[in-house]
Amino acid sequence: MKHLSKILVGLLLASAAACSVGPDYEKPTAPTQAAFKEQAGWKASAPKDDIDRGPWWKVYNDPVLDGLEKRIEISNQNLKAAEAAYRQSRAVVDQARASFLPTISGDFSGTRSHSGGGSSSRGSGFNTGSGIISLGGRSSTENSYSTSVGASWDIDVWGRIRRTVESDVATAQASAADLASARLSAQSTLAIDYFQLRYQEQLRRLLDTTAQDFTRSLQIAQNQYNAGVAAKADVLTAQTQLLNAQASAINSGVQRATLEHAIAVLVGKPPADFSIAPTGLPAAVPVVPTGLPSTLLERRPDIASSERKMASANAQIGVAIAAYFPDLTLTPSFGFSGSNLGHLIGSATNVWSLGASVTESIFDAGARSAQVEQARAFYEENVADYRQTVLTGFQQVEDELAALRILEQQAAVEDQTVKTAQEAERLTLNQYKAGTVPYSSVITAQTTALSTEETAINVLQNRLTASVTLIEAVGGGWDASKLPRTDQVEDNWSFLKIVPITTEHPTSSDEEPVKQ
Repeated sequence: MKHLSKILVGLLLASAAACSVGPDYEKPTAPTQAAFKEQAGWKASAPKDDIDRGPWWKVYNDPVLDGLEKRIEISNQNLKAAEAAYRQSRAVVDQARASFLPTISGDFSGTRSHSGGGSSSRGSGFNTGSGIISLGGRSSTENSYSTSVGASWDIDVWGRIRRTVESDVATAQASAADLASARLSAQSTLAIDYFQLRYQEQLRRLLDTTAQDFTRSLQIAQNQYNAGVAAKADVLTAQTQLLNAQASAINSGVQRATLEHAIAVLVGKPPADFSIAPTGLPAAVPVVPTGLPSTLLERRPDIASSERKMASANAQIGVAIAAYFPDLTLTPSFGFSGSNLGHLIGSATNVWSLGASVTESIFDAGARSAQVEQARAFYEENVADYRQTVLTGFQQVEDELAALRILEQQAAVEDQTVKTAQEAERLTLNQYKAGTVPYSSVITAQTTALSTEETAINVLQNRLTASVTLIEAVGGGWDASKLPRTDQVEDNWSFLKIVPITTEHPTSSDEEPVKQ
């Protein structure tokens, strides 16, 4: 027993100091650039850094949008699904950490047994404390009780369990980044839908106003026809133009209703129970600073998720390599056995055992080598995915910078075009009243004016959409420091680091926000 105790202590110390086979993780390099190309020579008209100080959508100064974005946290079902996936990944870490400690089981059993030959008429017997003994037939009945506690302990000499925990922790961090990505995606989608809805409202007001102007033009054409100075075709043309404007206004209402329904689903409400009061597009388009390209690697949750998946895949290489080494398992047990239940627990009835087994695969036809190669290839796949995600991030930022820069220039030109077209429409209508130009000239001028005004509104809506997309492309104020640290996913418990973590679980109430 003394020697076995020394062996057990030695194994525990060896486990504590055991190495972890396989490569230690080092973050691979990623493509980067010194500056954003599309930002050169362009200064944002209204730069703000509010994105770094609070919810990014507040840069638009829209209380309705602010209220809607807050409801994303509470009621969006896709976001709740992503949060549940994150909690699942943390539970997987708990399961892996449990392998550091032995599995302990308890046992209690009781048996009453009888033995002896056939009956004898000349036999006699007497009663004892532990049963009835028959002298004539040599039969007996006995009681037997036993209780024990046993354990099975896989000693992590080669770091298989440690690498598994390392992989699962990185996967949990990737899941947390995926949750942040889902949140940012839902927020940006809501903002884009919201501005598209406001665009449809503004377009509807333009079309309604234009229809009123076309009604007056129809009346003028009708008066000219009644006076015999215009053809019936002028009246019919004016009437057609009016009906087209009214039909476009109706279609705008359909588009607005569809967008309102989409926003209802984003905030977790049935469309029938949700509505947004009409207003209009904001006049200003805020643009946030993008920062240096190198900071993009820390500010986008999708890049952070991809990087953590690399770390998880790297740890799995160590798990696969550990299969080459023998698996050491301890199976100690201790208990008591006796025939008297009242005196079962005692030094005279104790029994114990300590077993150890070493398992090693002698021949596996190359299975372990294939598993290591699979793990290495999976890691390289994740490295490629990470670098591609970085490149895609740069592309998205460059796209939106270009869109904002060019659309700002287009907006300035469109403003002048609208003023010119409106003046041309006014002059042409006066000339028609004077009989100096045909009505076709009026139609052309009015159609041009309406088209330029629609384009101006559309450019404003596109600028707002590009602004939202740029904020999403640079991470929406998120950064990698918001990922749960390793010690938050896996708290310290001696050298094993296996203290159970605590996390806030959402209740079934729709008023409990999703938390990370």
